[in-house]
Amino acid sequence: MTSEVAGLAPELKGAKEGQGEVPIASAGERFQSFDVDAFEVPGGREENWRFTPMRRLRGLHDGTATFDGTATVTVTDVAGATVETVGREDSRIGEAGVPADRVAAAAWSAFKEATVVSLDGAATSDGRVEPVTVTVEGPGVGATAAGHLHIRTTPNTEATVVVVRRGSGALADNLEVVLAEASKLTLVVTDEWADDAVHVGAEHLSIGKDATLRGTAVQLGGDLVRVSSTIRYAAPGGDAELLGLGFADGGQHLEQRLLVDHAEPNCTSNVFYKNALQSNAAGDPAHTIWIGDVLIRAAAENTRTFEFNRNLVLTEHARADSVPNLEIETGEIAGAGHASTTGRFDDEQLFYLQSRGIPEKDARRLVVRAFFHEILHKIKLPELRERLEEAVEAELAVTGV
Repeated sequence: MTSEVAGLAPELKGAKEGQGEVPIASAGERFQSFDVDAFEVPGGREENWRFTPMRRLRGLHDGTATFDGTATVTVTDVAGATVETVGREDSRIGEAGVPADRVAAAAWSAFKEATVVSLDGAATSDGRVEPVTVTVEGPGVGATAAGHLHIRTTPNTEATVVVVRRGSGALADNLEVVLAEASKLTLVVTDEWADDAVHVGAEHLSIGKDATLRGTAVQLGGDLVRVSSTIRYAAPGGDAELLGLGFADGGQHLEQRLLVDHAEPNCTSNVFYKNALQSNAAGDPAHTIWIGDVLIRAAAENTRTFEFNRNLVLTEHARADSVPNLEIETGEIAGAGHASTTGRFDDEQLFYLQSRGIPEKDARRLVVRAFFHEILHKIKLPELRERLEEAVEAELAVTGV
């Protein structure tokens, strides 16, 4: 499983994959390979690394990281889920996609065993389909690990999976999700890392014929968290809703990178991500990055897509970067659009609340709760939703917003 790169001049490889200082002309041209040596070592000036503080990656990008730890994966034992531990030679590994940056390829080269979760939609005796919880625990303070998780559905089934990533240390990993024909998956992925953690992850999601994905990504913890997600339609009729929520405190770097690749006709995607960010009491800035790429290829007629990113800056010195991109190669589409906004508290909202006797501190909290409510209320698992709401409250308490 390696890409053919012979004959490509070294100075051009980076440009072709989108890591060069000259950006690629189309997202469809980005370089992909399972071979880490096929990628140039990024220095930080490359287009797809320019927002990332390279010195904080702990060597995951340049080959100096020693994968001396292990990320522990545990899966709840519920009806309808089969869990296997396999090697990289398993034919299912790599089915959802190929690494598109050097860290993802390094994780692919370094992982020893992969966890495969197969979902057949079987119900319990009372007819309920229980959610499956997958917990990924970091390797521990000072340790570095590579990981690989593969989730797949069977045709005409419905399932819910919650992936919780937490703990300490540094982790480079790949997550694969393969939706079979006419299946429906609700997927919630939460990054709830300890303050010291560094996580650089690649997510590869393949949507089969008439399959439906309802995905929610949450970033709350960690020193540096960078997740690159690629959604690929493997057949016509796919439908994906992708929601995201991030809350960055002082000193945190949270990076969300998304590519929705419409290569098949009659598919739909809706992307809606929200970030809030604030400095801490010491004045350390927070930084969020959202990159949203949508590619509608020539064969993807009757595509309907929209992407939207909103950022709420709570304090001075915090910085939000937002880059939505829409690339269309056919005129035969049902609809397409993108938007991005970044702003501070709405003074009119604060004035309205304060005029009704609500103290300013409480009014600000209400504004932030309302900002995130649109995302959180779509999580249909009450215990998870409440836990995430409490986590947001804890973030607000850091600076007394």
